[in-house]
Amino acid sequence: MASNKHGDWKNYDKYEEYRYLLAIAMLSTLYTAGQALRHVHELSTGKQMLEKRTSAMVDFFGDQIVAYLLVSSSSSAVPLTNRMREGADNIFTDSSAAAISMGFLAFISLALSALISGYKLSTQSYI
Repeated sequence: MASNKHGDWKNYDKYEEYRYLLAIAMLSTLYTAGQALRHVHELSTGKQMLEKRTSAMVDFFGDQIVAYLLVSSSSSAVPLTNRMREGADNIFTDSSAAAISMGFLAFISLALSALISGYKLSTQSYI
């Protein structure tokens, strides 16, 4: 989305929906990278950075929050792109549609991750 600048009205930063989509995409990338680094560290050292219960809760709630933000941002950009495509179907609208579809794909990935982390959280002993 950030490279979707084609001059005049075809700049993503002129539209609030596209800025929101980009901001959430960046946030989800940072969250996912942080989670990946934490898990790689735990696998390589054998030590957990967080207590097991806390780690499971961070995984579950983080996945849930970021997944909902992703679906929200992608859904907010769809109507704008559809309206633009009615008037003109060009590289700007195609790039926007591609960015939106990547947002939905990221949502599906994090939703599956949330299911797995929810299962892990539900099978833990709280004693």
